[in-house]
This record gives sequence, structure tokens and C-alpha cells, in this order.
Amino acid sequence: MGRALAPAPASHRNDIARIALGKCVFTRPKASHRGASAFAGLLVYLNSRRCGGRSMIPIFRPWFDNAEVEAVREVLMSGWVGPGEKVEELEARFAHYVGAQHAVSLNSCSAALLLALKTLDIEGGEVITTPLTFVSTNHAILQNGATPVFCDIDPETLNIDPKAIAAKITARTRAIMVVHFAGHPCDMDEILSIANQHGIPVVEDAAHASGARYKGQMVGGMGTVTCFSFDARKNLSTCDGGMLTTNNSGLAERARKLRWMGISRGTYDRFRKNGAERRWEYEVGELGYKCYMNDLNAAIGLVQLGKLESANAQRREIFLQYGRAFAALDWMQIPVEKPQVRSAMHAYVARVSQRDELIDHLGQHNIDAGVHYKPCHLFEVYKPYRTDLPITNAVWRDLVTLPLFPSMTENEIGQVIAAVCDFQP
Repeated sequence: MGRALAPAPASHRNDIARIALGKCVFTRPKASHRGASAFAGLLVYLNSRRCGGRSMIPIFRPWFDNAEVEAVREVLMSGWVGPGEKVEELEARFAHYVGAQHAVSLNSCSAALLLALKTLDIEGGEVITTPLTFVSTNHAILQNGATPVFCDIDPETLNIDPKAIAAKITARTRAIMVVHFAGHPCDMDEILSIANQHGIPVVEDAAHASGARYKGQMVGGMGTVTCFSFDARKNLSTCDGGMLTTNNSGLAERARKLRWMGISRGTYDRFRKNGAERRWEYEVGELGYKCYMNDLNAAIGLVQLGKLESANAQRREIFLQYGRAFAALDWMQIPVEKPQVRSAMHAYVARVSQRDELIDHLGQHNIDAGVHYKPCHLFEVYKPYRTDLPITNAVWRDLVTLPLFPSMTENEIGQVIAAVCDFQP
């Protein structure tokens, strides 16, 4: 326990010159992929200029290697890069992994949230939701013509407080939106019990929670609809992408149409069937969007799905190592993991009363730190929906996110621990 990713064997060390550029990390191609070497060199150059020669430890760092490179190369050489065989394979494998009957791939979790609420026909109603989340969660409510009703949070898990949900339900409530914050699942039994009593669907924002479990059950098949993020910083990355999972075949079918302009049959579905008559023909039943995933992203996702459990295990080891090091700091409240859950450990979010000073201190030690999140109700666009949220308003000012990603080295972990412990509040 407590060890970071093991060093690569000496024979492979030349292959793991990682090049950080924005959200992506690439691996130097082997001799068989020398066509990519010029691109890799360009990334090194751009990265050195962008970082000004300083080596910062980032909050997140995705990790791709030659397996992802080969997967993308295979798709590029196949002649089909749009939604096709790889997309269907990723959907089938991900649905099986999370224990859902249906999975609909998309180009982002934001799109998944938008379509999830669209399929529930919430326009004109209210959606009970958490303020402590990225704005895309609650933008989806406004984009669907509904009203966000903010509910306070549990100060320990930072998830929506189930005990506060019941008091927010009205005749206009059309859905309950929950976010598994930092990968820690919400109290789904209590939330689903409340929802079922009132006949209200539950939408799970599982952007942080790929691989998380609640009472032994994978996140992804409990609520009415679950939405996952596969962007560059997430536990499972397709560089950018998302997935909608559900056990409702009607919702899944409608989401599939909505993701491609409301078209009844996608291009791959029509043209892969040799001998079919009038393959060009399709119907458009309602206004839709262009937010499908393509085979390039899906190919990366298939590789990443195979790595997800081991990557989450690495996150867990670093998480526990931080916990042991910071437990004695009386000025820091470390994150918790409730006994009934297994968190995906997406982010290490601690509470420190002098949060901004700690972030400045870490920056002086070339360590990035951040805040997840400024609550949605504090943004101007949500001003009309503000309400009394005493816990959220107090807690968010103390939140600090420390670096946590599977490829952290022992040296990087040690630097973070030393710098945090060196802080004098």
C-alpha cells in the first residue's frame, strides 16, 4: 500500500519520455512508429515554451502509451473514422462493465446530461440538484427549459444531502440530479427511496465516478440515467467523450437519435448492411444535436477501459499515502471514504481554512493546486435561483484539490507531501 506507479523496466525507459501538453500526455513512439517522432518533437518544444522551462506537478495528468497509439492507428488505416464498430464495441463493453442494459456514447458528459434530461421531458418543471459541481451539470437543466432547485450538501462527502432533498420536492419536480463528487458515490439507497416515493426519476452525474461502487454495485445502473465523462482528466479518458447508461430501452433509443440530429438510423447502421435497399433513406422525428462519439475516441476508450481498474488502484494507493501523511495536520480535514462505497478516487479534495495561502505556497514549490468547485449558485447566470445553502457557502471556501493521477512518481508524491507539511497556516 502507499506506493506510486512502479518504474518501467530499463529496456522500456526510452519509451516513456512523457510529453505534457495541455490536457494530453503522450509516449515517445517506438522505432516502428517513427512517423510520429516529428510530432513528438514538436510537442516537446511547445511544452517547454508553454511551461517556461519550469517543471510543474499538475493536478491531473492523463496517461496514454503505445496501446492507445496503435488503437488510433488501426482506426485511421481502416478507412472509417466516424461512429462505427469501435463505438458499438465500447458501448457494449462499458454497459457490461457498469451493469447497465444500455450505453449510448457521446462526445462529452455535458452532452450526456443534456440528452438525459431531454429524454425525461423536464421542460417547464424543476430539477433538484447540487450547487457543488461543474457548471455543465446545471447548465443542462437550463438548456432544457427547466428550473434548478439547489439543495445543500453533506459536509463530509461533499455530495448532495439526501435529508435535504425531500423538503425541496414540489408538484413541479421533474427529476433529481446527483453528482458523485470526486468519485465518492452518493447515498443512493436513501436518494432512490425518496425518488420512488414520489415517482421522480434520478439522473446521476458520474463524471468523476468511472469504476466507483456503492454497496458492491457499480455506479452506472442504479438511477434512471447515469452520465459519465471521458475527457482528458478523467479516470477513463477518450481525450474527450462521454457515455449515457440506462436500463430503460426507450430512453436509450431516443438518446441515440438525439445525438445525431434526430435521425432514425445513423450512417454506419445504414451502410454496413450489404444488400440493404435504399440505404440512404432515413427519418427525422424531432430536433436533435450533433454530439456522437467517433471511432477514434472509442478506440482510445477501449484501451483505457482495460486499464481502468489498475489505474484506479494506483489512485487509491496515492490517496491513502496522502491520508497517512496528512492525518496529523490539525489544520487540514482530509477527504473521507464511507464504508459502504468504493470511491473512484478521481480527485483529492481536502479542507483548509487558509486555502488560498496554501495554493500560493504550493505554487512556489512548483506544485499546482486548484478549487473544485466554486458553487454554481454564485455565478451570475444562476443568480435568479439562489437560495439559502449554509453548508455549501461555508465549505467551498476551504476546498483545495491536490495533484492525484495514476502516473505520479514516488518523487512527485514526496514533493507534494513535503510542501503541504511545510505550510505554516
